[in-house]
Amino acid sequence: MTAPTPDAILLDGRVAVVAGAARGAGRAIAEALAVFGARVAACDRDRPRGDLAMTVRPGDAMAAEVFARAVADRWGRVDVLVTSAGGFDEPAASDERAVFEEHFGQVTELIRRMLPLMRAGGAIINVSSGEARRAAVYGAMRAALESLTATLAVELAPRGIRVNAIALGGPPPGGKRPAEEAAGAAVFLAGDLARSVTGTTVRVTTTG
Repeated sequence: MTAPTPDAILLDGRVAVVAGAARGAGRAIAEALAVFGARVAACDRDRPRGDLAMTVRPGDAMAAEVFARAVADRWGRVDVLVTSAGGFDEPAASDERAVFEEHFGQVTELIRRMLPLMRAGGAIINVSSGEARRAAVYGAMRAALESLTATLAVELAPRGIRVNAIALGGPPPGGKRPAEEAAGAAVFLAGDLARSVTGTTVRVTTTG
């Protein structure tokens, strides 16, 4: 058994796509992946920052396709895909269709667009918003996202693609925001240290 080296945490040369990257957990994750060496393609309803950045609103299939083509043209592949619903503005809790599109529909849309660009060793990370606990419909979308993660992990295992999720909760101990803690979890799940981790939901929360 070979012990991991410090280099195993680095993401040098990898292409990371982060949706919901303009704010919150998505932004923190995009910035952390870049610090650890990844080239970041970012999208959100508001223009984010990244090596490649585009405005893509939930439900806009044409914009999602343009974004996917831009990633393909720039790098020809995707090594890490992060879908961060929590990075988008929250729709009114009464608008169930908007909630579905925000927290689930846009995730499946992006995964479909990016999967053809992913190869063995790739990682998909679905980030669930902490807002999911505020109402039943949010909870349903959170459960659906975690179920999707587990199902995709099985389906994509033969291709060597790992699928995990990060569930945001309350503020963790130490004064850090959940978004900052989520960034650390995402760096771990994206890299070689987690090469045997798939179908798992990492819960970033506190009981204190």
